[in-house]
Amino acid sequence: MFGLGTPELIVILGIAVLIFGGKKLPDIGAGLGKAIGSFKKEVGDVKASGQELIDDLPGIKEVAEVKDQIDRVKNITNITK
Repeated sequence: MFGLGTPELIVILGIAVLIFGGKKLPDIGAGLGKAIGSFKKEVGDVKASGQELIDDLPGIKEVAEVKDQIDRVKNITNITK
């Protein structure tokens, strides 16, 4: 995880406890968890909107399929090298 080992994480946790206190850390963790969950949800919504846009516009779906085929061929040629 970003090149951090167990000792580094323990030091970071210790500093966080000293700064925020033991009673405030669960609230901070809950807020951080909600923020990450909300971010993931919004990213999923944006991806879904992009896919809907591709499906709705004429010709875009075909271009996307051709691009996927080109990417697959590039991957095959990279594997055989």
